[in-house]
Amino acid sequence: MSKGNPPNNPYASASRHYDTHAKNTTGDPRELEARVLIKSAKQLQDIQARWDSGMTGEELNEVLLYNRQIWMIFVDTALENTGEGHTIELRNNIANLGTFIFKQTIDILAAPKKEKLNILIEINREIAGGLMQQIPKTAEGAGTPSPAQPASGSRTSETA
Repeated sequence: MSKGNPPNNPYASASRHYDTHAKNTTGDPRELEARVLIKSAKQLQDIQARWDSGMTGEELNEVLLYNRQIWMIFVDTALENTGEGHTIELRNNIANLGTFIFKQTIDILAAPKKEKLNILIEINREIAGGLMQQIPKTAEGAGTPSPAQPASGSRTSETA
């Protein structure tokens, strides 16, 4: 390897490709967050639908892990993001909601019941719906969208 050429790092190349693709396909980070939450809700719902007919514990673990990873990112981001529009109240609400989701996940793993997935599905859909409502419809006159907050009628105040 010569000094002038950086090492061939496939992970860095994949990361750059992902960044470029993400920027080209999703104009607003809230849209990406909403899509990920909807995907997770759908996976949870699919597991729930197959609960009595061939769903495996491994599949349940994978879907719960995916959902937990999403919420770990949200919580980490909320705790680190002290910029404008990210009030301490908002950051605490996200952290509390994430903590609730982590506890629910542990409860599901400890004593699996398909009904326990309902709250995770509902939370993901409510938050995704709130995020989608905040995406500016047009660049002109849209103003600055408000920070991500749970949709009205969500159960965050009951669960936090």
